Amino acid sequence: MAEGPRNVLICSCDDTMPLDERAVKRACRGAQVLGAHQLCRLELETFRKAAASGEPITVACTQEAPLFSEVAQEIAQDADIRFVNIRETAGWSKDAKAAGPKIAALIAAAAEPSADIPFVSFDSEGVILIYGRDETAIETANLLKDHLDVTVLIKPPADVAPPRTSEFPVVKGTIRSAKGYLGAFELTVDDYAQPAPSSRGALSFGPAKNGATSRCDIILDISGNAPLFSAADLRDGYLRADPGDPAAVMKAVLKARDLTGTFDKPRYIDFTADICAHSRSKIVGCNRCLDLCPAGAIAPAGDHVEIDAHICAGCGQCAAVCPTGAASYALPSADALMRKLRTLLTAYREADGSRPVILFHDDAHGAPMIDALARHGDGLPANTLPVAVNEVTQVGLETLAAALAYGAVAVRLLLRGKPRHDVTGLHRTLALAEPILSGLGFGTGRVALIETDDPDALGEALRAIELQDGAPRPASFLPTGGRRDVMRLALRELQRAAPAPVDVVPLPAGAPFGKIELNIEGCTLCLACVGACPTGALGDDPEKPTLRFSEDACVQCGLCKATCPEKVITLVPQLDFRAATASARVLKQEEPFRCIRCDKPFGTRSTIERVIAKLEGKHWMFQGKPGGKAQRLDMLKMCENCRVIAATEADFDPYGAPPRPNVRTTEDYLREREERERMEKGEG
Repeated sequence: MAEGPRNVLICSCDDTMPLDERAVKRACRGAQVLGAHQLCRLELETFRKAAASGEPITVACTQEAPLFSEVAQEIAQDADIRFVNIRETAGWSKDAKAAGPKIAALIAAAAEPSADIPFVSFDSEGVILIYGRDETAIETANLLKDHLDVTVLIKPPADVAPPRTSEFPVVKGTIRSAKGYLGAFELTVDDYAQPAPSSRGALSFGPAKNGATSRCDIILDISGNAPLFSAADLRDGYLRADPGDPAAVMKAVLKARDLTGTFDKPRYIDFTADICAHSRSKIVGCNRCLDLCPAGAIAPAGDHVEIDAHICAGCGQCAAVCPTGAASYALPSADALMRKLRTLLTAYREADGSRPVILFHDDAHGAPMIDALARHGDGLPANTLPVAVNEVTQVGLETLAAALAYGAVAVRLLLRGKPRHDVTGLHRTLALAEPILSGLGFGTGRVALIETDDPDALGEALRAIELQDGAPRPASFLPTGGRRDVMRLALRELQRAAPAPVDVVPLPAGAPFGKIELNIEGCTLCLACVGACPTGALGDDPEKPTLRFSEDACVQCGLCKATCPEKVITLVPQLDFRAATASARVLKQEEPFRCIRCDKPFGTRSTIERVIAKLEGKHWMFQGKPGGKAQRLDMLKMCENCRVIAATEADFDPYGAPPRPNVRTTEDYLREREERERMEKGEG
């Protein structure tokens, strides 16, 4: 657990909720806990004294965070202050009297350090393209012409009146395709045409052409057509409104006016191309991230994929399903989120809390739902510990495993009633977690979604959870390292803490863990699979023809199976908890074939014998007199150097092949058909 702050300021908010200072002191060891009734008003001096001490502070209030920050800046520019909400998440609840352990846990978790987040920048000079269908586009351009560099593109038939003064370009065309982001859009336009300056009653246009290219910083789409991008609401710089809804158009106009200058957004995903299992030698293996990205930010780039940080909207599904950890979430990283869970659940247990339920939620949807439930309903149950994340879809198997290993009895993930974007990745994560938890004796229903927009329905779903016992031996491991490392660690700790630990759990197809089975008789030890394996799960031995397999490194990407020329590899998805400490297993091993002339090892015995069996008496080189045939067969049993020497000594003629038959042409087939027809007529 992270070291608690020296000063913790908690407030009953005008005595609207009970406080258990002793529980907070038990959970935040070494901290000085100061209680208040109206910290933001009558007792503000208490905060001033704490800030003046220069020690780190945790303030259990988020509503008045701007006020506290302003006061702290007046006292100390570099004050270390954390804010945590204990009112809506714990104190305002019908279970408030039993919420002391939860309040203590939330305060302790707030002390966890925040990771540094890298950013990506957008530069917009205010060049906007308004794509419309009628006079609404012209009216919209008039609203923006004094603020942005405007061009209007009217889709055919483009029946609009000519302007009295040409204050901005108006052209005709249909957008065929679009790519890019704020500050760097590129459009391909068909049926593009310039207006005639002599247009009278309506704009008339000159000759049209297809494939015209347009570049701009901002796109305002009021065409009424389908969006130009997948997950259009996530594409920075692309604004879309229904042309029949004046309020929506005006809202888009106001947003567009502010999109000039330099903007930053988090780089949500850290990507390591070296361990990506997308493909090898143009053979595709893993497509998990490509299939799930709603924003279209991921594209193939040779043996790996490429994630455009400017387009990425941060849903995190790619990181949650990436089998190798090549894509990992950075807001926060998997290990940082797991450390927060460790602190939260450990502090809850030390404060005498029991049977905790973790509720993952986002700020855009989940936080308002929790607030509404607290203000107008029964509030969250006393054992429900809310954990805010950037996107619920970022939660991966390692996080679920860690939560249950640390002692949670259940995990719930709060989503919208109708998610705005595909959440298939999250469903896959839960489908993978179920057999693991069931196989370890946790039963079913430990992890599940709550999909609702109704705060009361949220409260009912949480109170309806069957509170089974958690892990009988809660873990306390400290996660560090990359995503794949902490996932393996969390799963091993989950097994140690499980009610009924087993060594092997069968998993469904597509799971990122498993072994391979080899048809030993069909394998020629060509080792093509070793070269294709991106994680080193398959290896060889430089001294002897050998194929080794390390299950702990296998991600079931399928590249070995797709690459194998003999098609003798089968994937077997499973989770073997012994794999981390097991030695590499030898799948097949043979003695090398030794050159009959110099005794140098080369190839494998089975391969050489198979080649001889296929060629002897069948290929022209190995036909004819027994002596000559045997001499040539012996060359197959020699290494590359001895083979050249033997061929030279035997005066072998490489051009001694029998003449090949003439190439058959269409005329040959037609002639034969005519002859058959004449013969058939003669017989009749």
